[in-house]
Amino acid sequence: MPTPTPDAPPRRDKTRYLYLAVIVAVALGIAVGFLFPGFAKGLKPLGDGFVNLIKMMISPIIFCTIVIGVGSVAKAAKVGKIGLMALVYFIAMSTFALAIGLIVGNLLHPGTGLHLNPGDVKKAHDSATGSAGPVEFALGIIPKTFVSAFTEGQVLQTLLVALLVGFALQKLGPKGAPILRGIEHIQRLVFRILAMIMWAAPVGAFGAIAAVVGATGLNALKSLAVIMIGFYLTCLVFVFGILGLVLWAGARVNILKLLNYLRREFLLILSTSSSESALPRLIAKMEHLGVGKSVVGITVPTGYSFNLDGTAIYLTMATLFIASAQDQPLSIGSQIVLLLFMIIASKGAAGVSGSGIAVLASGLQSHRPELVNGVGFILGIDRFMSEARALTNFAGNAVATVLIGNWTKEFDRDQAERVFAGEEPFDEATMLDEHEPVKSEPEGEKVPA
Repeated sequence: MPTPTPDAPPRRDKTRYLYLAVIVAVALGIAVGFLFPGFAKGLKPLGDGFVNLIKMMISPIIFCTIVIGVGSVAKAAKVGKIGLMALVYFIAMSTFALAIGLIVGNLLHPGTGLHLNPGDVKKAHDSATGSAGPVEFALGIIPKTFVSAFTEGQVLQTLLVALLVGFALQKLGPKGAPILRGIEHIQRLVFRILAMIMWAAPVGAFGAIAAVVGATGLNALKSLAVIMIGFYLTCLVFVFGILGLVLWAGARVNILKLLNYLRREFLLILSTSSSESALPRLIAKMEHLGVGKSVVGITVPTGYSFNLDGTAIYLTMATLFIASAQDQPLSIGSQIVLLLFMIIASKGAAGVSGSGIAVLASGLQSHRPELVNGVGFILGIDRFMSEARALTNFAGNAVATVLIGNWTKEFDRDQAERVFAGEEPFDEATMLDEHEPVKSEPEGEKVPA
């Protein structure tokens, strides 16, 4: 009994210092960016290096989490039920995000009256490379080799391999239990490595923010303030209005409590502009909150590729801005067709910083090529908008995980209440959950160890 008492507070104190350091680093980065813009631009590799370290851990974490979640469920039908329910929910919420973005964009009319000339802006040629069609997209999910899914960093490829391994362990039955336990030990090692990497977060945040501010300056923010502020407000309305209402109606969980529980992940995303940097922590925290491993293992990685609420809003408002700024406004019908294409094209790009620009340019190139040069107008603030994009995507996936867990009876409400009340704090040192999982239906029985 004396052991846990002295150990727990120091662990939490250390991580608090870490995230306070991130806040200070962000403030210093902004100051350096304004005072020494030339020097600040050269700090970009610091931010890129930190994000690359995080990305290095994504594939092994997704693999271990999905294999453990799927492999420990006795009936494969349950996995299919969770996946189908998640996809239906993702499509519904993407539609809501698309609708609210269209409504706000048509009310604000961002870009109207600017009369901008695309010839004055550098063409977004590199970003406008053609997007893959549905056949190429489907074939791209299949990795070249069994291990290339891990080396190429493709989330959907890793998801496919992990599902195959999980189902294979199901078929092995009790004989697969030792393999499952081995993967659980690997997961512990992976999360420990990730916890070590997180101590580089202040350096990465400092470099990323300084480079962005140094490159864009204050003028870019002033000239595009309307669309940026409008986009942020739209994301807030979506998160607290739509997502908050759906979460309370579907699971009786307060959105403010959930977002407060994930506040450190939001800070991490804010400093890196990439929701992918917080993916491993979201998996760990959702399990600690009381959502079943099978639900977390399927819903979170799938949501990162298919549940792109923030991206949907961004594509809507950015498209309307570019069209209006060049005095070529789109009809409602054209808006819906173009944006539906962009939502499909954006699948799998949620966690990549700057991916929104590529999807935006490719969509315009395929449907309205005369507008594609206008992407250059928004390049200056895309990094700042990508933060709200990533934060909204992350909040949407957290809400989806709780909802799917509740609907499939894989959500321990008592555990969630204890976590929200601070009675069972998340272990920042190991990022592993040790609480007793919720008892589910007979179909969710686990393979005997």
